[in-house]
Amino acid sequence: MNRMKRLLCLVCCFCWLSVIVYGSKKISTFYLAELKCENLIDPLGIDNVTPHFSWKLKGDGWKGGQTYYEIQVASDSILLVQDKADLWNTGKLKSNASVMVPYQGKALTSRSLCYWRVRVWDVKKQASSWSPVARFGVGILDQSQMKGEYIGASVEGGKICASILRKKVKLTQGETSFLHVNTLGYHEIYINGRKVGEDVLTPAVSHLSKRSLIVTYDITPYLREGENDLLIWLGQGWYKTTTFGAAYEGPLVKAELDVLRNGKWEVVTKTDGSWYGRESGYSDTGTWRALQFGGERVDGRILPQDLSTQALDKMKWTPVVKVNVPDHIASPQMCEINKIHQILQAVSVKKLGEGLWLVDMGKVQTGWFEMQIPILPAGHEVIMEYSDNLTKDGEFDKQGESDIYISGGKQGEYFRNKFNHHAFRYVRISNLPQKPETAAMKSLQIYGDYKQTATFECSDADLNAIHQMIQYTMKCLTFSGYMVDCPHLERAGYGGDGNSSTMSLQTMYDVAPTFENWVQTWGDSMREGGSLPHVGPNPGAGGGGPYWCGFFVQAPWRTYVNYNDPRLIEKYYSQMKEWFKYVDKYTVDGLLKRWPDTKYRDWYLGDWLAPMGVDAGNQASVDLVSNCFISECLSTMYKTAITLGKREEAEEFAMRREKLNKLIHQTFYREDEGIYSTGSQLDMCYPMLVGVVPDSLYNKVKENVVAMTEEKYKGHIAVGLVGVPILTEWAVRNKQVDFFYQMMKKRDYPGYLYMIDHGATATWEYWSGERSRVHNCYNGIGTWFYQAVGGIRLDEAKPGYRHFYVDPQIPNGVTWAKVTKESPYGTIAVNWKLKDDNQLNLQLTVPAGTTATVCIPNNAVSCKKNKKKVSVKEQTVDVEAGHYDFLFNLK
Repeated sequence: MNRMKRLLCLVCCFCWLSVIVYGSKKISTFYLAELKCENLIDPLGIDNVTPHFSWKLKGDGWKGGQTYYEIQVASDSILLVQDKADLWNTGKLKSNASVMVPYQGKALTSRSLCYWRVRVWDVKKQASSWSPVARFGVGILDQSQMKGEYIGASVEGGKICASILRKKVKLTQGETSFLHVNTLGYHEIYINGRKVGEDVLTPAVSHLSKRSLIVTYDITPYLREGENDLLIWLGQGWYKTTTFGAAYEGPLVKAELDVLRNGKWEVVTKTDGSWYGRESGYSDTGTWRALQFGGERVDGRILPQDLSTQALDKMKWTPVVKVNVPDHIASPQMCEINKIHQILQAVSVKKLGEGLWLVDMGKVQTGWFEMQIPILPAGHEVIMEYSDNLTKDGEFDKQGESDIYISGGKQGEYFRNKFNHHAFRYVRISNLPQKPETAAMKSLQIYGDYKQTATFECSDADLNAIHQMIQYTMKCLTFSGYMVDCPHLERAGYGGDGNSSTMSLQTMYDVAPTFENWVQTWGDSMREGGSLPHVGPNPGAGGGGPYWCGFFVQAPWRTYVNYNDPRLIEKYYSQMKEWFKYVDKYTVDGLLKRWPDTKYRDWYLGDWLAPMGVDAGNQASVDLVSNCFISECLSTMYKTAITLGKREEAEEFAMRREKLNKLIHQTFYREDEGIYSTGSQLDMCYPMLVGVVPDSLYNKVKENVVAMTEEKYKGHIAVGLVGVPILTEWAVRNKQVDFFYQMMKKRDYPGYLYMIDHGATATWEYWSGERSRVHNCYNGIGTWFYQAVGGIRLDEAKPGYRHFYVDPQIPNGVTWAKVTKESPYGTIAVNWKLKDDNQLNLQLTVPAGTTATVCIPNNAVSCKKNKKKVSVKEQTVDVEAGHYDFLFNLK
């Protein structure tokens, strides 16, 4: 059945079924949306045969939330419309679960293509309509099942960094056709001159010496009857001898094109020696080691301007080479694609000299540069250099990023990146005879195709500006299935940077699939004996310490509590325990001591990049911070073990933590001064946060933190990468909102407003502004806007915000705040305002399937919920899903 007939049949069946099922009945006023499989929308190649389904209730017609659901899964979408699900039908099942519901139907295999839908009933037994039909495909789970060989372009005449591979294939238009692509490097797919999909810089990162990723495309809409032109345009990316020890001097690909015929997949073509290749005009200029990412050299004399079959036939093609690649895992990519999200026009052009121009794009961003090229003599080279800032003297700050365009001597040429990216605000263009017009230059912002899930606004413009800077920085840093320290200088997935900002990132964005991929790179990077690097994936050594390695313990748990997604803790729990064996190896008299540098890891840090005047490198501070972090990890392992039903192991972790905490206090507490170690903000707050400080000393230590901050640091923030999230969490837990707020309001060094007042559009690497101006050092405060000012705090016992607390901490001087948080169940909204007559009005939305506990302010003398009196003696009010209007009269 061709595609058009299939679609017509679906429409007719749906209309017929609607008449039968609903007739003249009133259709419910709530519906289901955002259907996901493995936290992805319509994934075509998942990496397992037991997927998980999620959905959300939308609309206002539901009463009391979901009480039943029915899921149907079929091998054909028409079967669903006919109510003949052949793979799984739960029937009407009593359950309020709507997040990560596991599949329990017939056995699935590699290449299974499935369609599913769901409907639910509320407490009043009202049924929703069936959801729209969604689909998922099981990818190629065993690389031995994937046909084809690794091929690349011939390197005759020199190294080829980017090539185009071509194959003509006869196909029937309308047949469901999937292309599975396993690239060592980057790729883009073109069929009959059209690019397939919106993805760029594909695939995501992996630890390439152990694993590469398979990306699956539905190419059905791009096919025509008869002969089709299939192009795979390759770029080298991370696949280099200087990073993961590449087996070839150019990118390689293994691919397979399958067509679904009579319910079975048939391999129509695969990569082998019958393909042809040629140079594309693109080549790489960097080693892709730290500070050496270079850019792209684009030769307009070679670059194809037309990818039609007629144009391709006129080009010179040579047979590809087949390459033996060392055995490694090839598995489906389980995270979001990269995508161009925003296009910015240049805002100004300044002449620096003859043929030398400085272009300002208005703000720093991660992505590509595009420029129309005027007619120039063939072979004329134009050089573009990139930087995220100017020096103090207003000069261009070289950061090792540059592209070269070689003119083809033709009209209508333009430069555009393809297989490399930059983080930049400024572009210095040299050897360009005429001034470029601002309209002729664009920057294309690239990040993962994930959704923003939080908004914040309040009466204080400074707080809004800081929040906006943090949230924007997160987008610049999160792409390709991981989060980097910076997108240009190192592009490294440092665990310390990840630990510092995971809670901020996961609060602000739906990035569960990103962490699925990123944590996988850490698991693949583990060495024998449980040793971990500081960077995942791990193409080379990176500096750090225990806080960096332990990302592998913290990230899976945080992903679970933020998204109610247990897959990471289930998959990597045994490897987490292996890491603790490595920690034990370097534990002396109960305390962790410095472990050795290796080829894949160096340094041994406590905090990192604290402000000047803070002795974060003091060995006593390093040892205190490292052991406090181990205590935190032991707590995480306890909670993880409990969640996985491993109670005996959980109790072992709890006892280890209790013993360690006592030893930390005995070793690092200086009783004569009432401080821990150096007495810095981090050295004082971290012991309080992990339970080291005895109850009898807690208030004294807390008071000393506040006093020391004012006396020694003049009220400023005095921590670095590690300390920022710890100080933030400490302030939230201890309700030190004015203490923290006053630090946020400082305009001189060090501080966030100091960055903004000095032109920052993203957060910096150093508080002083040295080196990178788009970095992941100080983004750990992001949670404060939501947990403190907004008052939304999740309950780890009911992950994914299934239950949450609402307890705004109102800074002196802030009069209102509006906060939303899109949870896996729906949108949480808090809108509070202080009124002139000493009243606090709090409006709250609790999404379907969740509950909340509203904390009554300590100074409240009376309370009304939806105009009805509530006793303030109870201190809290528990509420079900719905909309609420609270009014508190304050002392």
